[in-house]
Amino acid sequence: MNDNKTDKIYPEFLNQLAIDLNIFYKKIINSNLNVKNKNKSGKFNPVTSFDKAFEKFIRNKINKRFPSHNIIGEEFKTKNKKSDYSWIIDPIDGTKSFVVGNPTWSNLISLNYKGNPQFGLANFPELNKYYFNQSANTAYVVKNGKKRKLRANKKSTFNQMKLAGEFHGWLSLDQQLKILKVLDLMQFPSSDALSYVNFCEGKIDSVIQCVNKIWDIHALIPIIKASGGIASTWSNKDPKEAGTILVSSNKIIHNKMLGYLKPLSEFIPGGINN
Repeated sequence: MNDNKTDKIYPEFLNQLAIDLNIFYKKIINSNLNVKNKNKSGKFNPVTSFDKAFEKFIRNKINKRFPSHNIIGEEFKTKNKKSDYSWIIDPIDGTKSFVVGNPTWSNLISLNYKGNPQFGLANFPELNKYYFNQSANTAYVVKNGKKRKLRANKKSTFNQMKLAGEFHGWLSLDQQLKILKVLDLMQFPSSDALSYVNFCEGKIDSVIQCVNKIWDIHALIPIIKASGGIASTWSNKDPKEAGTILVSSNKIIHNKMLGYLKPLSEFIPGGINN
């Protein structure tokens, strides 16, 4: 994707999509909320009528504007159109938060080219703000209609860093004992996509999560990178593989955190095939 004219189309589309999504949410906000558990047994993994409504809305917008592109969403089946372009949708990232009225949930949409996330949108309807990248090196937050450039806190030191982390109940006690140094450094809870965008604003210096699927992380990767952040899996692989994710504001912090996470570097609770 090196055509400047073509590349400009996508951030403009995502910017307008965020505006449209917030208008749409206001229209359906008083609709009945139906909640089902995706897991017939085991952990509560909710899907709601709002998840499906949001995904249908997003799919319709993409299909009208880019009918030849593939769409991969969390709630509906994928049709392979044999295109190099794929849209990855998480209609509600943080459905558990949504169900209990926590405003930290978001809509996540990314455009991938040949499997690589190029442009992303993280929209927070209840917080009246959204995040997107204009290019590989420029990203913005728009809050209450005012746009501001994003920049990670590159000057942060390891000893003074603010670390947000969450294992979502996926790590056993024995596994957590292998990364005690990480646990000791965790000062802030991780709130799904909100932690990543807080990182992009320089409010947090590192984020660790371990159950990201492609629709949980792909939209955030280009925003993180355009803000100056570093992202990888715990085994220092491309974050597009999903699963375990580490985000840091500079190489010193990132490399040190990778060392602390090394005992669990091969842990794959989520990932691209789950």
